Amino acid sequence: MSANACLACGACCASFRVDFDRDEWAGAGGGVPETLADELTGRICRMRGTDRTPPRCAALVGRVGVQVSCAIHEWRPSPCREFGLRAALGIGDEACDAARRRHGLAPLELAGAA
Repeated sequence: MSANACLACGACCASFRVDFDRDEWAGAGGGVPETLADELTGRICRMRGTDRTPPRCAALVGRVGVQVSCAIHEWRPSPCREFGLRAALGIGDEACDAARRRHGLAPLELAGAA
């Protein structure tokens, strides 16, 4: 397994809606670019594309399951920072596994596990 399975996955970015606190939005002084998120309420913003069917974050670059990256990785909102913290170690969780299944990908497993 590669050092970070997320770099060849991206399933979470093309499976879930991403809402975050307005303080993280560039329009309110945060880092998430205004062009990639919409303000929903006085407190909540949403990454563009994540409320579509099928969802796909506007910041996702590449092909899910092959090679992906986040165009705003350094400025991504907290739900993205918190999602799948163990995935970089090759360990999925229930949400990661569900996202991968939606895209026809096997669950993540510990390297060398059978």
